[in-house]
Amino acid sequence: MSKLLVKADRGHGRVAHVTPQSAGWTYVGFDLHRLKAGETASGETADREVCLVFVTGKGKASAAGTDLGLLGERMSPFEGKPWSVYVPEGSNWSVTADTELELAVCSAPGLGGGLPARVIAPRDLGQEVRGKGTNTRYVTNILPEGKPADSLLVVEVITPGGHTSSYPPHKHDRDNLPAESYLEETYYHRLNPPQGFAFQRVYTDAGRNGERELDEAMAIEDGDVVLVPKGYHPCAACHGYDLYYLNVMAGPKRTWKFHNAPEHEWLMKA
Repeated sequence: MSKLLVKADRGHGRVAHVTPQSAGWTYVGFDLHRLKAGETASGETADREVCLVFVTGKGKASAAGTDLGLLGERMSPFEGKPWSVYVPEGSNWSVTADTELELAVCSAPGLGGGLPARVIAPRDLGQEVRGKGTNTRYVTNILPEGKPADSLLVVEVITPGGHTSSYPPHKHDRDNLPAESYLEETYYHRLNPPQGFAFQRVYTDAGRNGERELDEAMAIEDGDVVLVPKGYHPCAACHGYDLYYLNVMAGPKRTWKFHNAPEHEWLMKA
């Protein structure tokens, strides 16, 4: 199995755990908690900031010592927009499930921004349609660069069955602004119906000898997490199975500037 593919446990509790140390990088962390009603997930942010995303279900939340009440409404990631909570560094947080709950914990370094904890409601989220034809996908911006945070960028995307996404292939692995930013990235994948599968390829440009430093093609199943330390990272959803993914990105600068694969850039004009 690819070292870039993290298989979530099938039970309850913390079922996926990615740290900068386990991923071999510097910035992005990602946990996934699957809770039964009455169960609690909690944490301390220390020197990191956190975005809690209610992927499915409802729960009572608190952050930075403040009771935030009952959050969440959708019972499927393929329906509507999520509720989320931003938690700054040096804070605690807690979520107790009111229903079956799937909670994503997205983290990155705090930079002393002094931001308050806040609820990010569905009504606050912008949505957009990207691409054309069988490259159409639907994007919900949870924590885009225009909203306050120190390092985190968080977005979710739904790709209909038979469509491609994160395509034409692009990368963001060089700290070369304004042309390109360096951003590590995780993809948390869900499928509808859940027995389906999709594909994701993570690869770098070919060198003079034609070889690539990184070239991994993975079959993605429901609940999988893919690590993108560098390179291009397109996805393909198979016919009959819609693909959801939650992206977490962070790097030395909080901006998303990507570089398209030159050989496929013609697709942007087609």
